[in-house]
Amino acid sequence: MEAKAYAFASTTATSADEVDMGIATLSRQGRPLGHRPLPRKWRRTLWFYFFILPWLAGLLLLWVVPLGTGLLTSFTNYDGLNLANVKFVGLRNYIYAFTSDKDVGFSFVQTLKWTALNLPSWMILSFILALILNQGVRGRSFFRTAFFLPSIIPLVAMMWIWKIILDRNVGLLNALIGLFRPGTAISWLTEYGLQGLTVIAVWSGLGWGMLVFLAGLQGVPDELVEAARIDGAGTLAVFWHVTIPLMTPVIFYVLVSGVIGSFQQFIMPQLLAAIGGVTTGAGFDVVPPRPLYLSMIHVNRQIFSYQRFGYGIALLWLLFIIVAALTVVLFRTSRFWVYTEAKG
Repeated sequence: MEAKAYAFASTTATSADEVDMGIATLSRQGRPLGHRPLPRKWRRTLWFYFFILPWLAGLLLLWVVPLGTGLLTSFTNYDGLNLANVKFVGLRNYIYAFTSDKDVGFSFVQTLKWTALNLPSWMILSFILALILNQGVRGRSFFRTAFFLPSIIPLVAMMWIWKIILDRNVGLLNALIGLFRPGTAISWLTEYGLQGLTVIAVWSGLGWGMLVFLAGLQGVPDELVEAARIDGAGTLAVFWHVTIPLMTPVIFYVLVSGVIGSFQQFIMPQLLAAIGGVTTGAGFDVVPPRPLYLSMIHVNRQIFSYQRFGYGIALLWLLFIIVAALTVVLFRTSRFWVYTEAKG
């Protein structure tokens, strides 16, 4: 009996020790007894969504919700103030834009003219400037900084500077031209407003375009240039057959950004109107001259001057559709002229 009792006690003690060791092991692993861990795939997924949660919240609250609200507003007669009088009007705002509002077509044509005048000038000059400053010349760091400075000048101060230069009566540009042609009084801010605005926009954006093109030029492999020169290619041939193809992705990026930015242009013509004092009979309704009456100017007047929030937002959606369509066309046609390594 004593032997059996001793054997039972030893077995019980051993089992208790094993249980204690098991509890300690589980405690070290940080899991309670009976808890079945999630599969590794699920844990990775949960951590992924946990870390992108702030971005998702910003996307929903600052993009999806405002866009959805704006789309719904475009189908109403909302005036920005009286929510009690809001009524659903269906497609009336869009139909009115196509059939009755003549300024919609005029402002769109002026925006197309502005894009056709400004975008090529800015891209070509920025690219030429980047080519020059990519050479191993003395003082190129100074010139890179000097050409980039206009991009960081406050916009209001810059517009006042150009108002002094382009003014019809006391402008420095007309005074300079008057040295060769006395009596010159060209209306750079009214009659030739698109040309004057193009000069201002190109001058202020030259630094950014130069910086982007310069980064692309510095990414062109030197070994390809050297191989082309060894094969007998001259400077022009190297530029046309090596540099340009390798720069097409950068050119495409700048082109798409420029098209989108051109259709969004609002601040410069509005500031020119405010500085130049071109106003309507409404007093506070500052309107640029007709050559500078771009699409965003018309949208701004409808929303803030006439309190037609529903109609103005409908115009914004039409502008968005046009810009999206142009962007899709650029992406579809890019396969014919944009060089990628996959194409070889």
